Amino acid sequence: MDALTLAVIQAGLQQVCNEMDLAFSRSAFSPVIAEADDRSDGIYAAQDGALIAQGEGGLPVFVGAMQHSAGHLIRLIGEGAVAAPEPGDIYIVNDPYLGGTHLMDVRFARPFFVDGALFCWLQNTGHWPDTGGMVPGGFSAHATEVEQEGLRLPPVKLFKRGEMDREILSIIQSNIRVAEQRIGDIKAQAAALLVGERRLSELVARYGAATLREAITLIRDRATERMRAEIRRMPEATWRAEAFVDSDGVVNEPLRIALAVTRQGDTLTFDFTGSSNPCAGPMNSVWATTYSAVCLGVKHIFPDVPINAGTFAPLNIIRPEGTFLDARYPRPVSGCAAEVSQRIAEAVFLCLVQALPDEVTAAPAGTSGNFALGGTDPARGAGYVMYQITGGGYGGNAKEDGLTNGCSTIGISKTAPVEVMEQYYPILFTRFALREASGGAGAHRGGFGVHYEVELLRGEARASFVMDHGRFGPPGVLGGTDGAPNAVRIHRDGATTIPLHLSKDQGIALAPGDRVEVMTPGGGGYGNPFARDPALVARDVRRGYYTRDQARALWGVAIAADGTVDNAATEALRQGRAA
Repeated sequence: MDALTLAVIQAGLQQVCNEMDLAFSRSAFSPVIAEADDRSDGIYAAQDGALIAQGEGGLPVFVGAMQHSAGHLIRLIGEGAVAAPEPGDIYIVNDPYLGGTHLMDVRFARPFFVDGALFCWLQNTGHWPDTGGMVPGGFSAHATEVEQEGLRLPPVKLFKRGEMDREILSIIQSNIRVAEQRIGDIKAQAAALLVGERRLSELVARYGAATLREAITLIRDRATERMRAEIRRMPEATWRAEAFVDSDGVVNEPLRIALAVTRQGDTLTFDFTGSSNPCAGPMNSVWATTYSAVCLGVKHIFPDVPINAGTFAPLNIIRPEGTFLDARYPRPVSGCAAEVSQRIAEAVFLCLVQALPDEVTAAPAGTSGNFALGGTDPARGAGYVMYQITGGGYGGNAKEDGLTNGCSTIGISKTAPVEVMEQYYPILFTRFALREASGGAGAHRGGFGVHYEVELLRGEARASFVMDHGRFGPPGVLGGTDGAPNAVRIHRDGATTIPLHLSKDQGIALAPGDRVEVMTPGGGGYGNPFARDPALVARDVRRGYYTRDQARALWGVAIAADGTVDNAATEALRQGRAA
């Protein structure tokens, strides 16, 4: 196939997915999808569910997970456990153990036919604000079995030949909060797949199914070779690192992720031997999420490699059986996609910065800041479930400081505008600001996290949150210091409390005037802090990012009263510190 045709088809497949993403967000009801873009759309192979293309605006953590989900659906259809697909069908599934993440990430899959034969699958995932369970929003910090986290759906046809199955819909609505609002998200999710079908049909009509199949094979093979070429740039060696989850929400002890990455030839092997056993609380990770977290970590390092199943073919990820990174039923998993996956990616970064120090960053904030608030608004006479995510600091790198208030490692979802949240829910953001001094020190410092406070205005509500990096800050690398850890404070009746598990708690009763305060982590620092240009330290002090005392303690830089560098004092400080 000539290069021009191949490039146009590759871009066309990407555009199909981008349009699905756009249609989904524009028509969704919930702010978490419509504003925060917590969703993803893609095209998957008919034979095995392998990724063909994914929208650029989709969450990276869904890349590998939706491959597994499509693969399980195909397997169950082949076994006769699930009805065979027909044109217009849409399957719904959120079972974490069938290629999923947590229960709130609900996947739709639509078969795409050409001349009566199944050509591929169109699939998307959307984060529903609630799927039932112990607490509004589904982020139960103390769950000990998956049934406590919400409604678990096996693959079933929600749409049959284009018509919604009202009986299945009624089962779903009978088991979730604010059920009448979910129909808007369901129709938006289905409509996105219909957009994808129309656009893909146009591509087939233009080039023919045979040409598209040939192009898909070539695109996949070339992505594999691109990734192998990147791997060959590394020395042949084994690198080791570890990352820690604060706790599982039930047992107040850290969970260890031990990772060894080995480059042999043009393959990378990832081995999690030595990681903690399955845990009692919701910080277990299902295999699909663990696999996807490794893939997205590698893709962060090599962003120019096109994304499809071929990209990850050179990665040998050993399934971590017997650890909390390979959860089996009925282990609770609400924290796997949003939190544990980020610790896995962090371990990948900490390993590969040893191999490619000029290309890998220090650790980012590494938490999605999952905060859910549920109650009844007396002014509207209706219930609500609010779901909030927040950004944090990225790690510094060889060229520059880390990004401030960046999205989570596993996604591109952004915090919904505070004005939108205040319109939807009976709350007021009394603060939403940069978290000063949260970036780790280094030759290139980490970016800053966010400091916000939410006040309940009326009615009563229950707050829950599943976050992380509250016990340990994001690690610095190559001499850089750690970023500031996550912090949560509850202000009620004039008293301030900190959760026992620091960043995890559930069912906290709030009354009007009560506030929840969150400070998200800053990124880790990169390189020796004493190698930082003193003029950059002075700039940060003038901007209010750090105090003069912090500049002296962290970087050995003396700042004069006028905000400039005291060169003589700085030289003495640095010489004394080096000695």
